[in-house]
Amino acid sequence: MDLAIDESLARPVVGKDQLREANQILRDYMAGKARLDARIIEDDKWWRQRHWDVIREQGTTQLKTKSAWLVNVVLSKHADAMDALPEPNCLPRAEDDREEAQRLSKILPVVLEEAEFPDAWERAWWHKLKGGTAVYGVFWDKSKHNGLGDVAVRAVDPLKLYWQPGVTRLQDSRNVFLLELMDNEVLEEQYPELKGKLGGKELLVKEYYHDDHINTSDKSPVVDWYYKKHTGGKQVLHYVKFVGDHVLYATENDPQRTDSGLYDHGMYPFFSDVLFPEEGTPAGFGYIDLCKDAQRQIDLMNNAIVANCVAAATPRWIKRGDDGVNEEEYADWSKPFVHVQGSIDDNAMRQITVNPLSGNYLAILESKINEMKETSGNRDVNNGGAPSGVTAASAIAAMQEQSGKLSRDQIRVSYNCFKQIVGCVIELIRQFYDAPRQFRITGETGQDEFVYYDNQGLAPQAFPDPQTGVQTLSKPVFDLKISAQKATEYSKMAQNELALQLYQLGMFAPNNADPALATLEMMDFDGKEQVLQRVQQNGTLFQMLQQAMLENQAMKAAMGIPVQGATDSSAGASAQNDSGNGRPAKLPQTDGQGAIAPQNRIADKAKAQAQAATQPG
Repeated sequence: MDLAIDESLARPVVGKDQLREANQILRDYMAGKARLDARIIEDDKWWRQRHWDVIREQGTTQLKTKSAWLVNVVLSKHADAMDALPEPNCLPRAEDDREEAQRLSKILPVVLEEAEFPDAWERAWWHKLKGGTAVYGVFWDKSKHNGLGDVAVRAVDPLKLYWQPGVTRLQDSRNVFLLELMDNEVLEEQYPELKGKLGGKELLVKEYYHDDHINTSDKSPVVDWYYKKHTGGKQVLHYVKFVGDHVLYATENDPQRTDSGLYDHGMYPFFSDVLFPEEGTPAGFGYIDLCKDAQRQIDLMNNAIVANCVAAATPRWIKRGDDGVNEEEYADWSKPFVHVQGSIDDNAMRQITVNPLSGNYLAILESKINEMKETSGNRDVNNGGAPSGVTAASAIAAMQEQSGKLSRDQIRVSYNCFKQIVGCVIELIRQFYDAPRQFRITGETGQDEFVYYDNQGLAPQAFPDPQTGVQTLSKPVFDLKISAQKATEYSKMAQNELALQLYQLGMFAPNNADPALATLEMMDFDGKEQVLQRVQQNGTLFQMLQQAMLENQAMKAAMGIPVQGATDSSAGASAQNDSGNGRPAKLPQTDGQGAIAPQNRIADKAKAQAQAATQPG
């Protein structure tokens, strides 16, 4: 009896039978996603301007012109996204978590930088704009930092990810599969038990069309299988890595992970960011799907126009058979003489006349180009141009503000996805940051600081129930506020101008500390905390100086030393004040580099507004 129990415990939970079932589920998922995969591959052809392979129009000539209007739409939107790289700020839900939230706000940007999130953001936005769907993967990479491990954020190719057909959210799928082709030699090095067992390809991994020939005969599809189970009243995420019918790793076969699963947060480590959503699927469609019909018509018309120009510029002749003209000499413009036999007349040869295209066709072509601009929101004003007759900077900025609303909307949706990513990163820190790690952060005054951080402040803490008094465990939870990392010349100029305006208004005058603090609390700008701290320090020093001067006067009076006149309440601050009223003298305006700039506030504000037009507030 004991032997039977031991054998059952030793038997793996995930074996060949479970893999056969998983492979069948994966095939069903691949069949349900076949149309989406085909569309993503076709969209990539349009992006690489290989769309003449897709166009199947009868009667087209051999000439195949290509224009990049559709490519320019994607480039413009991608540039807007790069200007709005997100940055998290943690806000506590409980007063006791305020200090931990401040520490996390300093640490998270460093963690995301080390996790290569900026690279994932840049690549994911190409996927989002082209195919309509970007997928981020948030994993724990135990190979980082010499085995200590750290967070890794990757842009996952939607072509390699498969989910349950019919679900709208990835987290609602019963299973999620990620496929990747790997060299057989690499697999055999990492897993010696696979030696001599690879070679079959039961699963066909979808691939893009490449200019290079890629040999996949010595590669095998490796499957990462994620699925959820409810154990002990909570949702547990399990993970299996397999190739063919060979299990490489399974959390249910790992005694340390049987109950807890892969990650404590219990979520799939994938988060989708959709451009134009569709019902019943976590995927969407992108700008190429939206505008490729207009691009097709533009290229077909361009093809016809260029063909007409080539025909008109290359004269052709009708030649009578008995005219006696030497055709080779007639066609060769380098020969000054053309020999003929006998006499010739006007009827011997006649030039074929090519009728020029009407201006109506050019107008239709222009209308199709404008249609694409209007449909995609990629108007000339977005790229620095201005409509004819509009020269005022404020008017141009107003048009850019209005035209940038589409980019702001799309970036705000990406920020919602970024919140989920950061929430997952925090959970991984909570689970794996057992050992203290050192980080270099920017201190309050701008200098580099080196701090240690671990997950002690994120661990569940015991709190008494207000009704029963029973101690219960509760983990710190944070709200996330997302903002854009604005680091352009326009934003720097706006920041410098704001500092000068605050100085000119007397905000830094010590005797104006109280009203300045009240005003600054209602404002929102980068570096607000440092300004508040400096103003508060100035006010405290001013009060200390006033107190010291009063005590000095009292001591002089007690000692019988005459005091010369009343003390001005603004003494000690005259270096910053103008006539003691707390307002400094006017300073010349400078540009973003500190040089004296001409006074043109309307143009400067217009530039700053134009830069912020594509970024969420």
